[in-house]
Amino acid sequence: MMIIDTIIAMCRKITELGVALLAVAVVLQIVFGTAVPFIGVDAIGNVTKIISGLGNNGLVGLIAAAVLYNVVNKK
Repeated sequence: MMIIDTIIAMCRKITELGVALLAVAVVLQIVFGTAVPFIGVDAIGNVTKIISGLGNNGLVGLIAAAVLYNVVNKK
């Protein structure tokens, strides 16, 4: 059981790191514009595409957004 708890804790930390990196990328893109050379991706565009994709799927998108929210905020 301890191994599973360790794996879950590692996955949780990796998710937190990913969310933090995404937030930094969005802030840097807002501050410096779309040409942030060391990021290499359009963070705001990607987030916008994900949100619009969830919105286009109606109820399924809403359920998927709720599941993602619970996964990210589960302590």
